[in-house]
Amino acid sequence: MLSLLTSCERLKVPTNLSSPILPFLRCIERCHNASLPQGRLPFYYGETIIGWLDPRLLSALKTSLSPDTITITPDHISLNKGEFLRDISRSLAEQQCYRPFNEWFDVTMPEGKTIGQVDRGLIPLCGFEAAGVHLNGIVKKGEQLFLWVAKRSKHKRLDPGKLDHLVAGGMSSGLTPAETVVKEAGEEAAIPSELARTAHHVSTLRYAMIRPEGLRRDRLYCYDLFLSEEFQPRAADGEVESFHLMPLQEVFHLVQKEDQFKFNVNLVLIDLFIRYHLFASSDEAILSEALYHPHLKPRPSK
Repeated sequence: MLSLLTSCERLKVPTNLSSPILPFLRCIERCHNASLPQGRLPFYYGETIIGWLDPRLLSALKTSLSPDTITITPDHISLNKGEFLRDISRSLAEQQCYRPFNEWFDVTMPEGKTIGQVDRGLIPLCGFEAAGVHLNGIVKKGEQLFLWVAKRSKHKRLDPGKLDHLVAGGMSSGLTPAETVVKEAGEEAAIPSELARTAHHVSTLRYAMIRPEGLRRDRLYCYDLFLSEEFQPRAADGEVESFHLMPLQEVFHLVQKEDQFKFNVNLVLIDLFIRYHLFASSDEAILSEALYHPHLKPRPSK
């Protein structure tokens, strides 16, 4: 991924640090900091790269799995059958190579075909693409828009205490994005299923980011849900500490001036700000280019 300065030059953005959109560009760039392979091995299924393996797993894979499961060479690893992903997940968990979530996520081909399932906790170490949903809970009061903002529990494994969407969560195996919205809405904010089903899909975002837990290659399905002034979310599963209804302009300034939101929430909020035209038209074009058309690095051949 290009550096922030290089991206600014490529998109003809003023590099003066006082530029009002630079903080938003930094949020986008932060989520696109992976320049693959970045020391990782391409993980193949057939002729297609489905992930990027952390090389620290190689020893455990070699000693615990048969050659019928995976093929390991000095420059890549190949999965022989999709059903073996569950075996790999269990074996590496038993060797304490990662902390399992005990939740299965689908591993898919680029065209969407499901290959098999992997424990959610292993995904960043294998660099598989994961899918999730983010829900903007919007309230309109007169001409002013408000957004429900959640504060993550201090006991969350990732980004404890950070601000988050009203509803957000990973897409478990076998579920569609719409089904995941209904599931997570009920679990996280006690939103009735009939209300959650009125949410509408507004965009899909992708990013590749190096994080402490590994490589995050995420596909985010973004939804808007309009709520009445009387609606009050309730933390149903303990993953959220509290909810706050904030003017959209206040959320805008928090993203611009603070670092309070979970890293990928910023992307979905910037998408929301663009759709509601909170930027000048010239800035909107620059941010749209960076958010929706990130630079893609060529992939190595096998």
